[in-house]
Amino acid sequence: MPPVFAHGRLRLYLLGLLDEAPRHGYEVIRLLEERFHGLYAPSAGTVYPRLAKLEAEGLVTYATEGGRKVYSITEAGRAELTDRRGELADLELEIRESVSELAAEIRADVRGAAGDLRREMRAAASATATPVEDASWAAAKEELRKAKHEWKEQARRAKDESRRAREEAQQARRQAKEAQERAREEVQRIAAQFQEQFAKSGGVLGSLAGAWLGGGSAGAGSGSSAGGAAGATSAAASAAAGSDWAEDLAPTADPARDLDRLLDRFRDDVRDAARDHGVSPAQLAEARAHLAAAAARVTGTLRA
Repeated sequence: MPPVFAHGRLRLYLLGLLDEAPRHGYEVIRLLEERFHGLYAPSAGTVYPRLAKLEAEGLVTYATEGGRKVYSITEAGRAELTDRRGELADLELEIRESVSELAAEIRADVRGAAGDLRREMRAAASATATPVEDASWAAAKEELRKAKHEWKEQARRAKDESRRAREEAQQARRQAKEAQERAREEVQRIAAQFQEQFAKSGGVLGSLAGAWLGGGSAGAGSGSSAGGAAGATSAAASAAAGSDWAEDLAPTADPARDLDRLLDRFRDDVRDAARDHGVSPAQLAEARAHLAAAAARVTGTLRA
């Protein structure tokens, strides 16, 4: 008989069952038996070690209820399951095919048993050489009829399950593809929206950082005209590079989080400049004015 689950696939299917609802080990075994229409049931020695391994990997957790461990999927397990939804759909199809293969083996066994029974019946009829059908002959015929009916019914159920599994797998693939397309479009839309807002506020943040750096250079020159010119040059250069400021921070799907990252970068840049060049009282006053102006412009942009 071919293996019901390929290597590592039972692990994925257990995550799928626990994603439906928390379950204890015996319930997992019973559900697997139901999914296979009673043709296959994993042993406790197959299921419990895999649940323990999933728990050790942080993909499931358990709580003790009535002396039993009730397993639940964790966020990490749910994330892995989400990434492998397409593979899970393929696995469902493989299970239906496994049911079909098991049913085919049962049919073959039934055919063989039926053939043996026919031969025994013919031999018994030849040995008795009587046309009278006794009770044992009638019972044998009834057993044969029941066996034929059973394997035909199993074959029909396996065929129906296989067809439904193919349809469900195809539908799951289509839905996964459509979801990916929608997510990609939404991310692109949010990124474009955030970049537009950043273009309005990024210049302010970049100019403020440049003004701070320029102020530090002027302080180092003790207020001389040469120091003031150097500070103006530095501020102008920083303002010109405002569009490139923090360009290494790629936008995500969460604009609020991206704004927090930009503010963290701005704070780090200003602190680095203060640490490297020092801060005079005059520079502090000028920086406060720049910060107030920048805060007003940024909050005004966000409130618009």
